[in-house]
Amino acid sequence: MYVIVSLSIVLDVFVPILPSGVLVITAATTAAGTGTAVGGVDAVSVHTGAHLAEMFSLMLCAATASVLGDMVAYRLAWRGGDRFDRAIGRSRRLTAAQERLGAALTRGGGGIVVLARFAPAGRSVVSLGAGVAHRTVREFLPWSALAGLAWAAYSVSLGYFGGHWLGTSWVGTALSVIALFAAGSAAAFLMRRPDRRTAH
Repeated sequence: MYVIVSLSIVLDVFVPILPSGVLVITAATTAAGTGTAVGGVDAVSVHTGAHLAEMFSLMLCAATASVLGDMVAYRLAWRGGDRFDRAIGRSRRLTAAQERLGAALTRGGGGIVVLARFAPAGRSVVSLGAGVAHRTVREFLPWSALAGLAWAAYSVSLGYFGGHWLGTSWVGTALSVIALFAAGSAAAFLMRRPDRRTAH
């Protein structure tokens, strides 16, 4: 399961429609919902400790895969700068996002990298944009790591608490996925706000 989740997370920087977040939530929900009511207080404590260890491992796996995918996209865009630059230049939205990213990283305000990790396709724009703009690894990598860790912790937590409270039913998974998409919608809204202020 870790291999499948990792591959999905690495590749969805190039194909944002891959359901990596859903896979992380499903894995966490399944792990959290198994064995929580097995024989007595000691058994429950053992299972709880095992679940927390599994959640921590899943979170580290997801965060590491996220950073790895970011850096692969970043390096590819760095080396094929002109090609990616032309592709981004065809879209006003991507061009504006790239400009905001460059300004934010220059000012040390790389929180936009963290925010973009939750927005639909935001990770792709940020990673490719940083590479095309030839931002240094020192500027980009720490924010990519923070973004991957924040996203992984949020996704695993949704799956864990959903599975812990509601079991492995589809209801728990569905509610967790809805919460993930809600965070993505909020992140996309916040990323669009600078454009509106500029327009005024």
